[in-house]
Amino acid sequence: MSHDWPGTAKELSGLIGQLRGGIPEVMKGFSAMAKAAGAEGALDAKTKELVALGIAIAARCDGCIAFHTRTARELGTTREELMEVAGMAIYMGGGPSLMYGALALQAYDQHVAGVVPAE
Repeated sequence: MSHDWPGTAKELSGLIGQLRGGIPEVMKGFSAMAKAAGAEGALDAKTKELVALGIAIAARCDGCIAFHTRTARELGTTREELMEVAGMAIYMGGGPSLMYGALALQAYDQHVAGVVPAE
């Protein structure tokens, strides 16, 4: 099973842009919430991103995995840290989260390598 995670993030960015144009006030509110939730406080940005990734795995959200693995990698997340986050998500979400934990690992590896898989 191969998936182009960087491509998924890019494609979704374009679609989200369309939503931003169609429902600007909703998207402005969502962006403000994301900025406030991600702001450093008692937890740093990387830790908060790893929390978001764990939720993405447990909630089985492909788009969330595409975005949060990319951002986690940009914030210096190691493969080992991602593995531990996946472990917690699997613990909380069971078998379906196991499948999405594997997909998150694949997404992370693609973001690190900067390679798009062949079809």
